[in-house]
Amino acid sequence: MKISIVQNNPVKEDWKSNLANLDQLIGSGCGADIYVLPEMFATGQFIDPTPVVQTMDGPIVEWMRAKAAALDAAVCGTLPVSENGKVYNRFCFARPDGTLDYYDKHHLFTYSGESMHFSRGDKRVVITFRGLRIMLLICYDLRFPTFSRNRDDYDAVIYPANWPDKRILAWDTLLRARAIENQCFTIGVNRSGSDEFGDYPGHSAIIGPYGDTVVETDAQPQMVSATLDMDRLNRFRAKFPVLQDADL
Repeated sequence: MKISIVQNNPVKEDWKSNLANLDQLIGSGCGADIYVLPEMFATGQFIDPTPVVQTMDGPIVEWMRAKAAALDAAVCGTLPVSENGKVYNRFCFARPDGTLDYYDKHHLFTYSGESMHFSRGDKRVVITFRGLRIMLLICYDLRFPTFSRNRDDYDAVIYPANWPDKRILAWDTLLRARAIENQCFTIGVNRSGSDEFGDYPGHSAIIGPYGDTVVETDAQPQMVSATLDMDRLNRFRAKFPVLQDADL
């Protein structure tokens, strides 16, 4: 399973230019199975998302579907979605056949006021794509290990994020912790650039189940890729059965 981290620098509210820039960044692809984008990859971060809120049949989701079909791969990331009178920070996972899975952010970032404008998701979401079992989570969820706990039902967890430089040590540390304690691959995709909330230093990474860094980025917009070694993961789990001994 080949994963591509697509780290961009979104211009606030200008989703058309952001998607055009992503088209250039991804190009014709690199043969990856999944292309992972940051939190709010097309709109930039808004505490009150009214200027950029989307629907599930809107242009950003349609772009994701079209991109997935063109790349013969999954394309995933988050956007603000309005549904049934509520707005969610929604992690959309577009498959190449046009179908779409999603997870609504459970832990809203009260410190910034996110909880005043978004509704909290209440479902734990694990999907399977090309044999890989994946838990979908978002940014602040990374700080909550109980919600992230592997119930022996996933092999990788994905965290799209807008994580600023002043808290980047926590990001680096917690990505590694979630991988070690859940005996899985942890895929964290941060943005780059800056906005009124701060500077974003990248540090997107794929962390292996031993806590090792498989691949990571610097602060620049870029796409980097790595292949998940599933045989190594399965051997490790068989030899050292942490998940079997976990608390329920």
